[in-house]
Amino acid sequence: MAGPLLFALPGNEAFTAALARHLGADTGALEVRRFPDGESYVRLDTDVAGREVAFVSGLHEPDLKFLPLLFAARVAKDLGATRVGLVAPYLAYMRQDVRFKPGEAITSIYFANLLSQCFAWLVTVDPHLHRWKSLDEIYSLDAHVVPAAPVVGEWIRRNVQNPVLIGPDSESSQWVTAVAELAGAPFVVLDKTRRGDRDVTIEVNDDKALQGRTPVLVDDIISTAHTMIAVVSQLRERDLPAPVCIGVHGVFAPEAYRELAAAGAARIVTTNTIPHESNEIDLSGGVAAAVAPLVL
Repeated sequence: MAGPLLFALPGNEAFTAALARHLGADTGALEVRRFPDGESYVRLDTDVAGREVAFVSGLHEPDLKFLPLLFAARVAKDLGATRVGLVAPYLAYMRQDVRFKPGEAITSIYFANLLSQCFAWLVTVDPHLHRWKSLDEIYSLDAHVVPAAPVVGEWIRRNVQNPVLIGPDSESSQWVTAVAELAGAPFVVLDKTRRGDRDVTIEVNDDKALQGRTPVLVDDIISTAHTMIAVVSQLRERDLPAPVCIGVHGVFAPEAYRELAAAGAARIVTTNTIPHESNEIDLSGGVAAAVAPLVL
């Protein structure tokens, strides 16, 4: 019986190749392009009949990626794949988990329903769980979460002298606590007030905990980077060392990376869940370990 077959959606070739090496899996050829009218063309150029198939696609900018991904999953089923799974190192549409204003779409639920119809299983890294306790609350497929904390903690331990970890808000507390323990470092959690996507204030209330140490800002997602920029500015105003900024998922809205660097970050580091020049922490081994029992 042939082993598993991995297909990389455009932009995910490097992560897919790393997974294939860890798993001893084959990689398939996939063509995705757009017709002049904007519709998607998808073609599998490798035979999938009788094989376990997984598509690899980080889901940042999901509105551009979802239909080609859906079509790829459906054609794999049509052509006889035994099962079709999804490796989405970054999982989109997790933030809208409640109806904040009358009439709003709770998109985390709707997106979960759509993916669950297309795939038998899902492996992702640290989804943005806030009001949802687990993916099982909204996903009906077989969902598996790979924690980034062990690898991030190890990177800090090896690369930062005398660190103190900083969580930008109460939501980050549990995650920062885990990373700090693994890095063998102390941590503090700050107070954040958000009045809009681009209007954030941060209060640094405990200078003593930061004295004589290298500040390390840690968050699960860097999107607009305004939260981290606010923390960096506070630290620099207090003549504290320039911080290392670490994000699991470097979504980086336009100009966000440049603005964070310009604010005074000593170093900006992300994992490779989303391809970016800041990628320094490789999570392919942990993802492969989660995928292996599903396909081997």
